[in-house]
Amino acid sequence: MTNPGKRVVAEAIDIHTHFVPGSIPQAAGRNPLWPSIERKGADGAAVMVGGKVFRVIDSRSWDAQRRIDDMSADDVDIQVISPMPELLSHWFPAADADALCRHVNQGIAQLCRANPRKFIGVGMAPMQDASLAIERLDEIKSLGLRGIEIGSHINGIALGDVRLHDIYAAAEQAGLMVMVHPLHPLGLDRMGGRPELAAVAAFPLETAYAAVSLMTNGVTERFPKLRFLLSHGGGALPWILPRLRHARTVGPPLDSLFPRDPGEMAKSFYYDTILYDDVALDYLVTKVGADRVVAGSDYPFTIKQDRPAAFAEQALNLTREAFTSNAMGLLGLNAGAPA
Repeated sequence: MTNPGKRVVAEAIDIHTHFVPGSIPQAAGRNPLWPSIERKGADGAAVMVGGKVFRVIDSRSWDAQRRIDDMSADDVDIQVISPMPELLSHWFPAADADALCRHVNQGIAQLCRANPRKFIGVGMAPMQDASLAIERLDEIKSLGLRGIEIGSHINGIALGDVRLHDIYAAAEQAGLMVMVHPLHPLGLDRMGGRPELAAVAAFPLETAYAAVSLMTNGVTERFPKLRFLLSHGGGALPWILPRLRHARTVGPPLDSLFPRDPGEMAKSFYYDTILYDDVALDYLVTKVGADRVVAGSDYPFTIKQDRPAAFAEQALNLTREAFTSNAMGLLGLNAGAPA
């Protein structure tokens, strides 16, 4: 029984961590970009795409105990686990994408079922085929996953495109959240063509493109109960909000870009804290509000933010309870939220 005189500390939830399965079934006739996992010793591995190493990984990507040990060191109680973005495969033929989605979703669900007090899962759907994606949302919910991760575009289709609206409607109806993660960004050629700059410099721009597309195409207005997470602190979006707000005041044609004040529309999204700098994080909160921010790390990849909950609490002088409440709201786990 809890001692009524003792303060109960809220659990620290890391909203942004990634999963790669320990193996991916291979089959004849798959497209040439079908991924595989090449194991190296007891712990090491590489994700292979098109016969080339896409990313060197290790067992933290799929091993529950290694993750739990690291969570203890990172002062994290619960990880929200989503697919490694490259696995989303929005550029695959729909049937191949669906097969990979089902395998990854099952792997995440299995990890969560075995460790329900430590992990919450977010799955993936074949977004390039709306009817198939909607069908898969039902399965995602039946697996106990709390949402889907999608790229910042669907193989070139902007996230605000009407072809995706039926998927958003189904996700809203099911009470599933949508995590937007930058993927295959524009502009690397303008940075010397160096792929290692994608996550460092191009991802923040990608997230802003995606958010502006959602806003200008009325997705946040049409689906007001759909919970979106913009990863990596919303990328460049918070920094261009003053420009977007000013544009709406100068008359035609700029005044018709947004259905209402973009500064207010931006408060429809949730944002993780992976900004690495307390001043940047404080600026984000001044633009969107403390109730829209959730702690995240990008575990287990090298770009991760260490001790995400402690970083967010110290940077913003907010309690752990506040971040926990925000994360529960995003995941639809607060009292009164859609199940």
